[in-house]
Amino acid sequence: MTQQLLNDEIRHELDISHLVIEDDTPVDNFQSEVQQRLLVEPLYSAKALPAPFLAAANVGLFYKLKGEPIVPDMLLSLGVQRAEDFAQRRNRSYFVWEFGKVPEVCIEIVSNQEGDELTLSQKSRQKGKTAAKQVIYAQIGIRYYVVFDPLQQIQSRDAMNSALLRVWSISADGYSELTPPSGVSTIGQSVWLNAVGLGLTLWEGEFEEDIPRLWLRWCNQAGQVIPTGAERAAGAEARAAVAEARAVGAEVRAVGAEVRAVGAETRAENAEAKAVRLAERLQALGINPDGV
Repeated sequence: MTQQLLNDEIRHELDISHLVIEDDTPVDNFQSEVQQRLLVEPLYSAKALPAPFLAAANVGLFYKLKGEPIVPDMLLSLGVQRAEDFAQRRNRSYFVWEFGKVPEVCIEIVSNQEGDELTLSQKSRQKGKTAAKQVIYAQIGIRYYVVFDPLQQIQSRDAMNSALLRVWSISADGYSELTPPSGVSTIGQSVWLNAVGLGLTLWEGEFEEDIPRLWLRWCNQAGQVIPTGAERAAGAEARAAVAEARAVGAEVRAVGAEVRAVGAETRAENAEAKAVRLAERLQALGINPDGV
């Protein structure tokens, strides 16, 4: 038996019956829920990354067999794909031993002051927790850790420090910040994640409603956002309308040219008729028209 087959067999024989993989607890507000979808859907609809990859929102990340998972608001893992059979418990969450790797990116969207994104809340300390999410992500080797605080809920000096977006990259000594010391708070400012081949940017605009809001979005190296399926469809529709308008314009110009040609032909015919009538009058007067 090869080592790979042996590893597969060991993973599939692990008993995970004691793990709570779904608790059905609603924990997100509208802002977070919509933001999660905006970070997941465009990656698939725009085929922004080489397949396979896995982008998911609010799914348990199990990095050890005993203990609770960590649940990022959004995770991105390259080179993996979901199993087809969701009836199997081992296929319904992100078990690191099943996928064979940790995700490249974990994103936390701050919705209150008790999410433990950068520092432990008092409630978490009372429950006996000892490490904030940032510490855990660094310990398990998540390459990029992203914290987006759109409603500015955690703005202390040891947290976001007035920034809307902060991004860290793993190093030998833990996390080092990719964003400036003051973080990112300017619309259009982006952070490039080289190992992923995508960036993240702050964007203000309308998504699913006619109200412009602040969003975190994936972008290319030029800072252009990765479009959603609806935006791509709207863009295609707009381009089709422009093409149709151009075609109609070309048709109108062609009709105009034809009208002008008919007008020129009519004028030529009228001039010829006038010349014939003039010649007839000259002949009636006994004058040779050709001699005039």
